[in-house]
Amino acid sequence: MAISNIKDQRSKIQNRRSEGREYNQLRAMLAVTRASLRSIMRSPSAVVFSIAFPLIFIVVFGFIGGNNISVRVGVHPQSDTSNEIFTMMKVRPEVKLIREPEAAMKEELLRGKISAIIRIEKNLDTSKPEYLVHVQTSNASREGGAVVSMLMGHAVDKANLAKNPPPKPEAELRPEHLEGRAFTSIDFILPGMLGFSLLSTGVFGTAFVFYNLRSTLVLKRFFATPIRRPFIVLGEALSRVTFATITSSIIIILGHFAFGFTLINGVTTFLLMLLLAFIGLFVFMGFGFIVSGVAPNESVIPVLANIITLPQFLMAGTFFPADVFPSWLQPVVKVMPLTYLNEAMRKIAFEGVSFFEVWQDLLVLGLWGAVVYFIATRVFRWE
Repeated sequence: MAISNIKDQRSKIQNRRSEGREYNQLRAMLAVTRASLRSIMRSPSAVVFSIAFPLIFIVVFGFIGGNNISVRVGVHPQSDTSNEIFTMMKVRPEVKLIREPEAAMKEELLRGKISAIIRIEKNLDTSKPEYLVHVQTSNASREGGAVVSMLMGHAVDKANLAKNPPPKPEAELRPEHLEGRAFTSIDFILPGMLGFSLLSTGVFGTAFVFYNLRSTLVLKRFFATPIRRPFIVLGEALSRVTFATITSSIIIILGHFAFGFTLINGVTTFLLMLLLAFIGLFVFMGFGFIVSGVAPNESVIPVLANIITLPQFLMAGTFFPADVFPSWLQPVVKVMPLTYLNEAMRKIAFEGVSFFEVWQDLLVLGLWGAVVYFIATRVFRWE
């Protein structure tokens, strides 16, 4: 009697599973997603690398501001400061005048702490110009020295024209200025930080989670439930997509409203950036699956993950343009998926291009996705 009851119960369970299999699979997948998302939110490393770390750089570069030039210029103790040339330099906002002893200023000049030392003296020879202007620079600050020399040259030319009007010129220069959007440092840094956040979430998060699920036999316990294997992966992936969407939204919104990050088409650009973030995360998760499959133990995961992420973090245009690297290194830079994600992000945000206009970047990301998931299916282990 008892045996027949057990058989009846088993048959009822099997019938229920067969009748509602699609609903049960979706419900189980969402349960995995919720549990995984709670685990991510409670992980200090996930919060630090995905939110806090990028935000710190965004805040720092946001307060630095745009591309405004600023130079520190030492004023020689014996310099004449009552002339028009000195007055023109004094009122320039990009020039900060320093007054210190001559020896101290020369030491700072040699160390690159100031860009130049200026000395304006009255010319005792009445047949020559009224003032002699000396600009002392050093190799320690070539760019700053060039800026100071240019500014002093403009001041001298302006003073000469005021005192000695030129004869009728042979030609007239009529410059035309086109108004455009100012490309500030935050417009370059924020997409790079967003890409780094997605790279860290995809590689480190996926690798650690699936390795731990396998080593703690959680995956094996999943096999005793009706949920299918693809839905386990989809549940974990959906949790990371949700987390990445939250972090990406925070980064973009903070950058836009706090530091003036350019969203050329407003909400449309914001949504396109989130869609591009999803594509990038999908590709980077493939690297995470590979790492979790080939790592013999948990201590090897950070090493393998850093081999993938660190070169891209440094060379894929996160902090500075990728073309600053030497020509022999450019083939390596051009093959990195993060390079194309960063470029596409900047084009969409600042230039307002559509997805069709960044098809080359998307094509490279798609090729990377095909390659990494092909490898992942060969090396990923369930047990």
